[in-house]
Amino acid sequence: MSTTTELLKGAAELFPGEVVTQAHVRHLDLPAGAGRFALITLDNGLDHTKPTTFGPQSLANLDAAIDQVEKEAAEGAITGVGITGKPFIFAVGADLKGVELLKEHKDALAIGKGGHDVFRRLSTLAVPTFAYYNGAAMGGGVEVGLHCSYRTVSKALPAFSLPEVFLGLVPGWGGCVLLPNLIGADRAVSVIIENSLNQNRQLKGKQVFELGIADALFEGADFLERSLVWTADVLNGTVTVERPEVDRGDAWDQAVARGRAIADSKVHGAAPAAYRALEIVAAAKDGDLSAGFDREDQALADLIMGGELRSGIYSFNLVQKRAKRPAGAPDKNLARPVTKVGVVGAGLMASQLALLFLRRLEVPVVLTDIDQERVDKGVGYVHAEIEKLLGKGRINQDKANRLKALVSGVLDKAEGFSDADFIIEAVFEEIGVKQQVFAEVEAVAPAHAILATNTSSLSVTEMASKLKNPERVVGFHFFNPVAILPLLEIVRGEKTDDASLATAFGVARKLKKTAVLVKDAPAFVVNRILTRFMGEIQNVIDEGTPVETAEKAIEPLGLPMSPLVLLELVGPAIGLHVSETLNRAFPERFTVSENLAAVVKAGKRGFYVYDSGAPVLDPEVAALLKQGDTVLTEQQVRDRVLDAVAQEIGLMLDEGVVAEAQDIDLCLITGAGWPFHLGGITPYLDREGVSERVNGKKFLAAGVASVPA
Repeated sequence: MSTTTELLKGAAELFPGEVVTQAHVRHLDLPAGAGRFALITLDNGLDHTKPTTFGPQSLANLDAAIDQVEKEAAEGAITGVGITGKPFIFAVGADLKGVELLKEHKDALAIGKGGHDVFRRLSTLAVPTFAYYNGAAMGGGVEVGLHCSYRTVSKALPAFSLPEVFLGLVPGWGGCVLLPNLIGADRAVSVIIENSLNQNRQLKGKQVFELGIADALFEGADFLERSLVWTADVLNGTVTVERPEVDRGDAWDQAVARGRAIADSKVHGAAPAAYRALEIVAAAKDGDLSAGFDREDQALADLIMGGELRSGIYSFNLVQKRAKRPAGAPDKNLARPVTKVGVVGAGLMASQLALLFLRRLEVPVVLTDIDQERVDKGVGYVHAEIEKLLGKGRINQDKANRLKALVSGVLDKAEGFSDADFIIEAVFEEIGVKQQVFAEVEAVAPAHAILATNTSSLSVTEMASKLKNPERVVGFHFFNPVAILPLLEIVRGEKTDDASLATAFGVARKLKKTAVLVKDAPAFVVNRILTRFMGEIQNVIDEGTPVETAEKAIEPLGLPMSPLVLLELVGPAIGLHVSETLNRAFPERFTVSENLAAVVKAGKRGFYVYDSGAPVLDPEVAALLKQGDTVLTEQQVRDRVLDAVAQEIGLMLDEGVVAEAQDIDLCLITGAGWPFHLGGITPYLDREGVSERVNGKKFLAAGVASVPA
């Protein structure tokens, strides 16, 4: 047993939750007389849907398998070594289940060194080595293949990435060093930085081949068989693998500069992982692999012990685990079937909802509105979007025809909704209008039908207060764009019953949305926090701080867009309406900006113009602004905004708007696009000392999104 194996088995005690991967060695005779071949298969022994990962024990198992083939190679008993995965999954990287428990830098450093020590042995064997990417490969799964002499990839491979920067790490087992030396710095930056910071964008098998990461591309049905035939040809010299020479001149430096520009645009210097990765890529230009691996080890250890990774893992667990088991959701067995959906309204939001219900539920969907022209426009929108899906090859002609046949529009609610099981309104955001709509719907809908509202800020309880059966009214608040943002705030009114709520959660699951149960409180979760956040920005501008200073003050949070650009996306009129709603509910904390009201009255769509391509304060808006003479620094603005947000979250938790702080973060990540590296918001507020300064305590326990005490 090697020293590395012994050390890794000792480290395994730090990862009690590791799903252990086995490395099985089998031997086979290659065709065309290419000799005896050793094939290592990674398999965690679970069903094919469970990913194969690398923790300390898994690395030790792979290390032991390499011991065996190393001896055979030295003795001339084999002509080559291959590594592949179980069906559909190659390997999806490091097992992070225990990483957040690490307390010592030296333990974190051992994780990086352990992976390097094992993987790099594949490049030092006495025979050529081959990686066969037969299925999903991410992180360490990609990197173990980079240490091999040759790689093949399946056309059916669904996902291939180095997602570490997305989580707050660097590709630390060779990715930052080997990939640019294989395919060039520019392509490597696209994989390591650009894809990762674009919500962990995945590559398909063909793209992996076209980038030069893999040397050969084969169909999925007989991928391993064809890879072995190709391997025999390589060993026999029948096939010669030629790779383009890597440009180590100015192109390398330009690629790193491009990566920094991407990182700046995404995280604004607020999260260190992307910049650490780029430092390693920049230094890897000299081709010194050992020095590069040492840099990876150090960066990995530093980041593991930092807040960004802890927040990244916290975010990942929220999205992958908590989202699938919503806190407070009733027994799913109470849910009633939904075989037809009604949509009140045929505007853009209503049409987006109709399309979503149609695609996910594949049941009849009927829209209504106040005139035929609007109804026809709404149905036409859905048809046009289906045609786009057909044109992109996302659906076939038969399915397109079937979906089109399922959507219709009528003026008469009785005609459209008499047999509907789930009816959602998306009309003008005014309580009287919505009450009238629900009264009309209740008069014609079946007794069991759910009446859902897409309100963004109004009281669900008040909306249902004049109905005979208020128990079947539920808030169903989507976020725009509906097809992209996963969050669905499900609001329980005072009289909403369990069966209606369970049906709403059942529909949310079929819609593939992240459902969070929220109390019927003004503006619910996301809009309440964002309105307080943006309200403080507007306040400091109104008081005299320049717009540029107020906007720049928030950059260290690394948000996806600045507050005023977000306001433009939401729409100033909607932002004003929500702030007015919250001002009526909480006048001591929520103000209504006179400047924002003036912008809305003037019909302006935002604060900026983009004539030069970059946002510049609109001169017409600048002329409208009435400012005081109180000018704050960026730090003062940031402190004031964060204090306000921390106060509001504390009050929301005290009010029971959601079950826990984790639900606040899940909402911000999935409904407002707040970055993983913040963990939503509460880990950041805890880490920066804001939570204790404002509320006298942290939102999260020690060890949750932070280094254990």
